Amino acid sequence: VSLEAGISQSLRMEQFCPAPAAGTVGQQLLPVAEAVSFPEQPDPKTCSPQEYLEYYIFPVLLPGIAELLHRAKKEKCFERKRTRFIACDFLTEWLYNKNPKRKDESFTEFFAIPFVSDWLKNHPRPPIPLSLLLSEEEASIIIQSFWRGYRVRCNSEIQELRQWQKKLREDKNIFKSVREFWSKQEAK
Repeated sequence: VSLEAGISQSLRMEQFCPAPAAGTVGQQLLPVAEAVSFPEQPDPKTCSPQEYLEYYIFPVLLPGIAELLHRAKKEKCFERKRTRFIACDFLTEWLYNKNPKRKDESFTEFFAIPFVSDWLKNHPRPPIPLSLLLSEEEASIIIQSFWRGYRVRCNSEIQELRQWQKKLREDKNIFKSVREFWSKQEAK
């Protein structure tokens, strides 16, 4: 099958994601699964894979992917190489909560979804690095406080004080005196 033939026979995206009108600015909302109506829905057990995708999968999946892209933009995934946002987790949570079978149930967070919690019991994830958990403000505060501490420790008076404390520790051998104190206490 040539590429052109595949494109002409592929899913007509305009029925799910209409192109924005000329001159409009803003987000284009996608229809939800219930809003998309089809003339004749084929039998899911006997239809072709293409029809199955067009009539049963894409009307549900495309709004989820659109929401995923909006959330990724909000989390600044397009600006940074690494972020704490995990797209598969978001899409799983979104699809689980938008499932028509769960229409009257309350929102469920990703880690509270039953099959997710079962999977994570057997396949635990490594902890997320602190660099991804901190906001830009929190990270800048930590970096600035470290830098201020470093600059203070470079001060000649502070260096002299630290050397004096080190010499005092070596002379008094605090660990030895603590050990002797506790051995006298235990002997009593």
